[in-house]
Amino acid sequence: MSVLVDSRTTFLEFNAPEFREKFPDVGFQIRHHLCDRPEFQLSQLAELAQQLPEKLVEYYSGEVSVAQRSTGYPKNGLSVVETVRRIEECGSWMVLKNVETHPVYAAFLRVLLDEWYAQIDSRQRARLKGKLNREQAFIFISSPGSVTPYHMDDEHNFLLQIRGTKQVHLWNPLDRSVVGEDRVESHLQYWHDADHERYMPYQEDFERTANVFRLGAGEGLHFPFGAPHWVQNGPEVSISFSITFRSELSDRMAMLYFINRRLRSLGVTPTPPGKSQLRDSLKLTTFQGARRSMRLFKGGSGRS
Repeated sequence: MSVLVDSRTTFLEFNAPEFREKFPDVGFQIRHHLCDRPEFQLSQLAELAQQLPEKLVEYYSGEVSVAQRSTGYPKNGLSVVETVRRIEECGSWMVLKNVETHPVYAAFLRVLLDEWYAQIDSRQRARLKGKLNREQAFIFISSPGSVTPYHMDDEHNFLLQIRGTKQVHLWNPLDRSVVGEDRVESHLQYWHDADHERYMPYQEDFERTANVFRLGAGEGLHFPFGAPHWVQNGPEVSISFSITFRSELSDRMAMLYFINRRLRSLGVTPTPPGKSQLRDSLKLTTFQGARRSMRLFKGGSGRS
């Protein structure tokens, strides 16, 4: 595949007042013009799946419950190629991770993010606290009816539905009735252990406060940092393109959750981020100082 993205093409459509009102705190829908692009058709994605390093292709059975845990998540028994070719009937979901490592999808990522960033006004940029970073892209390929269990993500994200439909159940990231502060600390902290449990405990009564978005081809959804959600695909094969990035705001929050997680492990009940500017500042100063010390220590060890 060669890079065919014209930077003069506009792919995204926004409701500008809604964007200014809701970003980055609240979920909202947008529209896009990617559905007819050959780079997002199954045949091209099968080639991409074969070209990516094995560690960047994750696929499992999609016939699981909303409350499925990462531990023991069922495999589908197929190869990567078989999964894509048989996606209509094999009851699976697949994610192609970090596709920005491929020049074609890196070009799409750049154009789409530039369009997104152009919508951010000075007030929102002040909220994000400056530079945006760690820009990444993911492609999801899912069988009809497959489920992505209840979880939350530690980045700003917008999902573009290219083929099929899906129903997204999305919660306010500050709603502690559906996820406790200790669970938030575990999922949104700055660094995760290798055995980190990705999915979260779910109860049916959570649905009373869910915002349900129904996405069809050509529609997209903004996911706020740390917003709990789960996804149910419709009766067709689903293909979606996920664009993510971090901000200084999300990085600061992740650092604070990391520190609070460590304090909780010592028997301390920490003050949640945003409740005390002074405590947040002291925690961040301590964290950043420790990181600098570790880098100096490692650097010194490397030269000896």
